[in-house]
Amino acid sequence: MQIQVTFRHVEPSEAVKEYARDKVSKIQKYLDGPIEANVTLGVEKHRHEADVNIVAGGLKIHGRETTGDLFSAIDLVMDKLDKQVKRYREKLKDVNRRNRDKASEQPFTVGVLEAESLVDETPRVIMSKRLTAKPMDADEAAMQLDLSEENFLVFTNARTGALNVIYRRADGNFGLIEPQ
Repeated sequence: MQIQVTFRHVEPSEAVKEYARDKVSKIQKYLDGPIEANVTLGVEKHRHEADVNIVAGGLKIHGRETTGDLFSAIDLVMDKLDKQVKRYREKLKDVNRRNRDKASEQPFTVGVLEAESLVDETPRVIMSKRLTAKPMDADEAAMQLDLSEENFLVFTNARTGALNVIYRRADGNFGLIEPQ
């Protein structure tokens, strides 16, 4: 877990920095994959503000709290983020439960041609792979693709029941292909 703590309009304190790192690192047990956290601690007049951005896989969570003390601001913002992460995990469990009950996996095949059989210069399919399209929603498919090193993922959309493809774009974002 990579945690960056920044101070704004306040003298940097190692004790506050370590306190923030300890609090943010506790959220790691709920998230999978590489996690980046940016914590900004600042003071404006008598308001102490803690602003936390966490990116874990495809999940981005943000929280901001303002109080009269930096330590209490950190506590409050981490409570808020903790609730967001737990809500997200419950949503994933519900989606997985619904998918398991609602839809079954659909096998599909793409035809394969051997390279020697290509005589003319028109493009053809020269490779195929047997995949199983698992039922999931687009958000879960994006998370699965982000965790893998593949360039695309074929899945059954749990909401529509149609076969969808999500792919990794050159700019780092994802594209979704849905049939009409």
